[in-house]
Amino acid sequence: MTCTTTPAPRALTLAAWRDYDEDACTLPGMSLGELDLAGPPEEHAARLWECGVRRARLAEDIDLTSVDDPDAAAHAVRRLCLVRDLTARAVLVQWQLRLPAEPDDGWRDLSHLQPPRTLTGPADPAAALTQWRNEHYLCKCLWRQGPGFVQIRDRRWGNLRRFTADEPEYREAIGRLAYGAPLSAVPGAIAADFLEERLVARTGPLLWWLPYRVNRWIQEAMAV
Repeated sequence: MTCTTTPAPRALTLAAWRDYDEDACTLPGMSLGELDLAGPPEEHAARLWECGVRRARLAEDIDLTSVDDPDAAAHAVRRLCLVRDLTARAVLVQWQLRLPAEPDDGWRDLSHLQPPRTLTGPADPAAALTQWRNEHYLCKCLWRQGPGFVQIRDRRWGNLRRFTADEPEYREAIGRLAYGAPLSAVPGAIAADFLEERLVARTGPLLWWLPYRVNRWIQEAMAV
């Protein structure tokens, strides 16, 4: 296996290191350099982990103030999904986020992700970012699939919100939205349910699934 791939249009580019600690990353052999990711997005996080990546920095800001263009929306969603998938593996991700000015609590939808280095958009971005960092922990919003059902456990708003769906249509919808899809890709009633519970985000013309399937538990799985 190699940690480099053939660049593609609008490729995801990141710098990567083998350790979490910033000082340790300066030692010889700890940097993996600049990586261009191509291929199926669902494979990116697993491949990076297998290559030894424990710290990563996205090359570009994720700007959600300019995603009306389908290509821009798709590029933003791919990077957000990468942050989501790397967070699930407890990889330290350095990224920067620009949100629309309204609503002011929009950052909470993403608060289960590794906190960004910089945040713009909220009325008081410093306070919002400080709260995000102070309240962040692994497994804050996750989903898991059991025999014949899907369960989502969401603590982004402080209390535990738990949702269980045993209809196969919901499991299929999660799969379609995992890395972004148009609203028309899933039944309207299911999309409405997900939007009402803020389990999907709308980025331009796309919806994408917010919870992650955790790969590293902070304690016994039954306790999360």
